[in-house]
Amino acid sequence: GAGRGRRLAGFGDPAPPGLVTRVLLADDQALVRAGFRALLDAQDDITVVGEAADGADAVALAGHARPDIVLMDVRMPRMDGLEATRRITSDPALAGTRVIVLTTFELDEYVFGALRAGASGFLLKDIDPPDLLRAVRVVAGGDALLAPRLTRRLIEAFVSQAPATPDAGREAPLAELTPREREVLTLVGRGLSNTEIADELILSPLTAKTHVARLFQKLDARDRAQLVVLAYETGLVVPGSG
Repeated sequence: GAGRGRRLAGFGDPAPPGLVTRVLLADDQALVRAGFRALLDAQDDITVVGEAADGADAVALAGHARPDIVLMDVRMPRMDGLEATRRITSDPALAGTRVIVLTTFELDEYVFGALRAGASGFLLKDIDPPDLLRAVRVVAGGDALLAPRLTRRLIEAFVSQAPATPDAGREAPLAELTPREREVLTLVGRGLSNTEIADELILSPLTAKTHVARLFQKLDARDRAQLVVLAYETGLVVPGSG
């Protein structure tokens, strides 16, 4: 951690804040954790700050280590990844921590639950190393959705199974949004990054980012993944569209 930062900056100076992404690994298989740790710790801009073998340990360690990213297995003893995600994302002290859920099943109800609970995205456990590193960096950056196509497919699968609710009830979360914010939410729901939204709506990137920030605030969403879930659940984006 700290040693890595000093080496990066050179001459014993501490690294500038935000330069090194701090990652916590939560998986009940020691071999999986070892593989991820070896890969992540070999990067100059990423460091592993802890390992947990179950969800309860993950929650405790996250509170202590304040990681930027938690790589969270779904199925673990004592407390599963869904409950651990819920606890981490609802802790105001961990507002800066993002959870990426790890799964062996692409269409996993636990993962959908974790996205609703505040996870930033999910990865399949057999992911190629370069893709894992890219994913950690994307989520740490926060301006884009991790694997938009995969995320949308998962959300569509579960939203389309949900019982139909009266339109008024579905629309309620959108009541406070301006027409422009609805447009932006629709594009976030389709998986577009801030830059892509700016291009689509002919806005400056900063303005697009500001609109997305307002959506987080108004809709009480922690990350883009929850905005995508909301866009589908309110009928703003329809399964199979875009």
